Amino acid sequence: MTIRHVVSWKLAAEDGAVRAEQAAEVARRLNALDGVVPQLRSISAGANVAFADVNWDVTLVADFDSVEAIEQYQVHPAHEEVAVYIRSVVSSRVAVDFEV
Repeated sequence: MTIRHVVSWKLAAEDGAVRAEQAAEVARRLNALDGVVPQLRSISAGANVAFADVNWDVTLVADFDSVEAIEQYQVHPAHEEVAVYIRSVVSSRVAVDFEV
């Protein structure tokens, strides 16, 4: 079984250029977890490139072997460091975890 973890964030910055820079930085930091957090089977994060007035700003798609592996990822020090930055720039978050 594989669990796909999908998270999207709206960023708090009102200025579109600042929001775009922050979204790119969120994606960069998340993608840098590849090969660092052992529970990650795959990870892909990216900043939105279309319809900025209605779309969320950045999304993460990551695959894990189990819900327990997601829980271990959440508390991994490298992920926690990224999460601190994300929380500093985010206004809202939505997530879905499903089997693939």
